[in-house]
Amino acid sequence: MIAALVLKADSLSILASGDLGLMAEILGTNPFLFLMLLTFAIGLLSLFLYVKFVHKQSITALTTSRKKVDWRRIVMSFLLWASISITFIIIDIQLSPENYLYNFNLKPFLILAAIALVMIPIQTSMEEYYMRGYMMQGLGVLAKNRWLPLVVTSLLFGLAHLFNPEVEKLGYGIMVYYIGTGFFLGIITLMDEGLELALGFHAANNLTGALLVTADWTAFQTDSVYRDIADPVLGWDILVPVLVVYPILLYIFSRKYKWTNWKERLTGGVPSKENFLALQTNETTLPKNP
Repeated sequence: MIAALVLKADSLSILASGDLGLMAEILGTNPFLFLMLLTFAIGLLSLFLYVKFVHKQSITALTTSRKKVDWRRIVMSFLLWASISITFIIIDIQLSPENYLYNFNLKPFLILAAIALVMIPIQTSMEEYYMRGYMMQGLGVLAKNRWLPLVVTSLLFGLAHLFNPEVEKLGYGIMVYYIGTGFFLGIITLMDEGLELALGFHAANNLTGALLVTADWTAFQTDSVYRDIADPVLGWDILVPVLVVYPILLYIFSRKYKWTNWKERLTGGVPSKENFLALQTNETTLPKNP
């Protein structure tokens, strides 16, 4: 991506500025999006290879405690959050139409959709596998508890967004949303003993944003259906997802998947690596009922 910018830019000052909108304008929004997301695809592949050949761990074991990845959980979480996000967007457009510019252009949008539907789930999966897969499991083994990995990965998830253009425009108060989202994703991962729900939620969150509404000051610069042209202001509404919507989602997930023993799952102990491997070995060697 840097090479492409250098070839198209008149000076290196654009690179130094970190202006995503200007970079997208130089390359074109769709090529810029693809190149930006390509780095996550490389990162995810590298992580999978590292886990497989260095840690001798399967991708399934990195993903879930179940014998195989539960795709129904991923789809359910994706559809639930996509539906909620789309509903919120439609309501806001209806209530404040002056804040939005209709931006739909069929050809660029179809190209955007093709890129986004493939690459954005890869981007969000990279974040989930690294934060709440690899890092959470590793910290759990080292700390021998669950609460420390939950806190550390949630804070790091928020801090990873510190240099997003949204923070520059809205201020550090937006970090409440990012860190709160990190805690929500960490909680559903620990309670459900797998990444599936987090994978579905995260993909839906980024996809709906990239396809439906973007702004000149957001991380995603795309040919979305609408452009948010309102002056960016941080209000109390930033607390609504963290304090209202996420608790409701936790309730829905807990009822559907019959989560119990919250204290143990969120703060309890974690077996050592040796004990964990021994348990896995015992499970595979136990005789099965005829």
